[in-house]
Amino acid sequence: MIKRKGRRRARGRACRIAAAAGGITLAAAALSACASASAGTGPVTLNFYLYPDTSGATEQAISNCNAQSGGKYTISYQMLPQASDGQRQQLVRRLVAHDASIDILGLDVTWEAEFAEAGLIVPWTGTYKAQAEAGTLKAALQTATWKGQLVAVPDNTNTQLLWYRSDLVPKPPATWAEMFADAEQLAKEGKPHYIEVQGAQYEGATVWFNTLVASAGGSILNAGATAPALGAPAVKALSIMKQLADSPAADPSLSVQMENQNRLAMEAGTAAFELNYPFVYPGMKSDNPALFKNFKWAPYPAVTPGVPAKVTIGGIDLAVSAYSEHKDMAFQAALCLRNPQNQLIGATVGGVPPTIASLYNNPKLFPDYPFHADILSALQNGSVRPQTPVYQVVSIGISHQVSPPTKINPQATEQSMVSQINDALQSKGLVP
Repeated sequence: MIKRKGRRRARGRACRIAAAAGGITLAAAALSACASASAGTGPVTLNFYLYPDTSGATEQAISNCNAQSGGKYTISYQMLPQASDGQRQQLVRRLVAHDASIDILGLDVTWEAEFAEAGLIVPWTGTYKAQAEAGTLKAALQTATWKGQLVAVPDNTNTQLLWYRSDLVPKPPATWAEMFADAEQLAKEGKPHYIEVQGAQYEGATVWFNTLVASAGGSILNAGATAPALGAPAVKALSIMKQLADSPAADPSLSVQMENQNRLAMEAGTAAFELNYPFVYPGMKSDNPALFKNFKWAPYPAVTPGVPAKVTIGGIDLAVSAYSEHKDMAFQAALCLRNPQNQLIGATVGGVPPTIASLYNNPKLFPDYPFHADILSALQNGSVRPQTPVYQVVSIGISHQVSPPTKINPQATEQSMVSQINDALQSKGLVP
């Protein structure tokens, strides 16, 4: 095994060669990647790899933490690719190569099991763990936990609500059955009546299915994540998806609809209902002010009357690389990046819901989140996606089974899904 001192010397020589030989862009990238290893005096540079945040919220948080570090560290923002798959691939490739230039990682809530199982990130323990858990929403902490260990700290989260037009439906439907009935009545009256939801073959379809399964009292995997659970709740979920696909409430583009297409359809005035994330609210406000006056929200429709829906949550968790040479400071910096001050900035500037429960009672949040109480309620009752190191394969299998929704045969599709998930858990599928 190469000793760390020797590795640093070799890395330093490689960095100088890359910077001297490469073009401007290549040299800048090389120097950036080597920054944390070259810090010998002054603040340590901590490289923070995260999705591209164009809102400015992440840069504000980093600036705050750099100012508050007492000169111990400087956080350097390294933007990952725009697409989620590209983000994951870049992180995995770097970490598998034991790249010590990564200190803090922004992980999608579906990656924690994979990264932790492979030993690419380190668990949170002791004081850092206690600080990470204090006041944090339970469902958000669940996304950051694998095999009983906290392997990341929840930074932001997300959940869906029912968005509807109050000029068409004065009282929002409380269940899927009520929503179907409302949509069919509107169709008979020749009024906008579509139910916009994510039906394309991608992660959004998996989220829709997971929400329905959890709301029906089930789960996709068993408690140990060793086998599919599915069964009657999954059949019920598939029946609802099929019912929508075959009803007048289905947008003709359902099989290729994603979140943004749902937003645009609602803004165009062709839909009465939309199941989507809070980003649609400022979108409607700026894009269609006239329709915005009747653009309202309500809790996600229940599958079973009287039983609140368990909506699948999203978000980003912050993890510390197993190969960081500054783990202690990386833990401190990650806690700073997601502290109450910076989560409030993330919500009001970046548009991402907080994971610290008390912030939902902060009046500073209210102007941008008039629906804050419904968001908090959904998060407190939320569900998480199947937690497994092979989630990518499981999700792809599910999305291909449920999209296009017109092809669903509830009982047969459930059985086929059981087979595909079993194959994925036994590593018989290809990891993308």
